[in-house]
Amino acid sequence: MPGAPLPPVAPGASKEAPAESTTRLRPVPPAPAAPPVTPPAPAAPPAASSPAPGAAGVPPIPPPPPQPPRRPVGAVDLTPRPETAGRPFVRLARPDHYDDSTTLLRPVGPRLTPRTAAIAACLVLGLGLLGGATTGTLLTGDDSGPPSVQTAYREAGQLWHGVPVDQLFPRTLKGEGAGPGRADRTWTRIAVAPDATCANAFDPLLHKALRSAGCLRLLRATYTDATQSSVTTVGLMFTKADAEATQALRSRFMEQGLDRRDDLMPRPYAAKDTLAAGFGDRQRASWAINILTDAPVVVYAVSGFADGRTVSEPQPAADAMKSGATSAPAQAGLGHDAQGVADRIERDLRKTVKKTADRDTEQ
Repeated sequence: MPGAPLPPVAPGASKEAPAESTTRLRPVPPAPAAPPVTPPAPAAPPAASSPAPGAAGVPPIPPPPPQPPRRPVGAVDLTPRPETAGRPFVRLARPDHYDDSTTLLRPVGPRLTPRTAAIAACLVLGLGLLGGATTGTLLTGDDSGPPSVQTAYREAGQLWHGVPVDQLFPRTLKGEGAGPGRADRTWTRIAVAPDATCANAFDPLLHKALRSAGCLRLLRATYTDATQSSVTTVGLMFTKADAEATQALRSRFMEQGLDRRDDLMPRPYAAKDTLAAGFGDRQRASWAINILTDAPVVVYAVSGFADGRTVSEPQPAADAMKSGATSAPAQAGLGHDAQGVADRIERDLRKTVKKTADRDTEQ
């Protein structure tokens, strides 16, 4: 029975070890330590190529420097570094989102003050409203605003068929201070020519000089003075030219003096059964030509004697009106007649153009 006491040994009996029924385990001796790892020695060069170490004149080969023991994986070197050593250089890995092609941002300028920002906002808003209004006008065709200069210019070129003749050529023209010595003059209309082309209205050279403007329509009328001793034909040549071409034509006439050449005189309108019935090319005594720039119109006038006498030396109105001029046209005041009638007709035409523009604005 396990745990029962052994029986006592009789006297004189030999003391033998009691029998054991359980096998004893032998003690396991500790594992022998692993021998140190010695790095392999470098291979010796072949004997044929170099003498053996220790031979005469050959220094012995120094042993290799001892290798520091390797640290186990995960161990940290806590050996204090010398004070002269700098901070260790740590190279960080490039992040995954690094992009070499990213554009460098420009430096941000100074901040705007609240007042400057408000002004800029108002400016942008105003430009936006103006651009929107312009775009809306173009899309809807709404041109109820004031007419432009080009619009007024084109409308003036159509007055020849929309304005009564008495408005273009009044029956009576008052010329206060328009005569020689600033005397008053009065001219009365005696004939009106039907509207026509410019085919036979000018001498060939004048027709050639005005050809660049293009003749749209020609309106003419003839006046006589209060004494019925002179006759004057005034004409309105409506052209096809735009404002730029008209300005170029005017500059050419002024720079080259084409309005003073006697071979560029306009022809008169000789109406039958009137005082101007005998008013032909040979009766031309003085003339004036003016090219307007605010309307596509050339205004001209030519004067002569009512009795049909010929004039051998016609004179432009600007020269015949000079003080001290002694030519026949100057003495008879024909230069004043030509310039005075042309000025009054031109003045009335400008008033008509302005009234038409104002009426279109009101509508």
